[in-house]
Amino acid sequence: MKIVLDANIYISSLISTLGNPRQIIEHWDQGNFEVLITQDILDEVGRILRYPRIVKRHKKDERKIRRYLKLLSAQTTVVKRVEKLNVVTDDESDNRYIECAVAGRADYIISGDNHLLEIGEYQGIIIFSPAAFTRLLRINP
Repeated sequence: MKIVLDANIYISSLISTLGNPRQIIEHWDQGNFEVLITQDILDEVGRILRYPRIVKRHKKDERKIRRYLKLLSAQTTVVKRVEKLNVVTDDESDNRYIECAVAGRADYIISGDNHLLEIGEYQGIIIFSPAAFTRLLRINP
């Protein structure tokens, strides 16, 4: 199974040791699925991790943020060739997740973002909330 995680999943899992985003990361750590990412998504994760209000919550300095991003790049499958798409019109920056999923032939996109969740499915790629995907993992371990 191949999935694309929204930046909000990575950030939430760093901030809290509880909750669905953390459970998703734990399933990934156990090798239950492959995570696809693009440089654009990695850049987004890095940008959000550096927001002052987010830094206060995860308490990582710049060195630790860079180390986390390097580890993330090493542990994911980096999709390099993506075609630009215009599926999400309300927030065009969210298209990066669909572009990655299409190019990497993902099965699912996991996001807490309503712009993506409202789409529901694109070219056979199902878009789940973290809670819905966690339920799926419990049913099909």
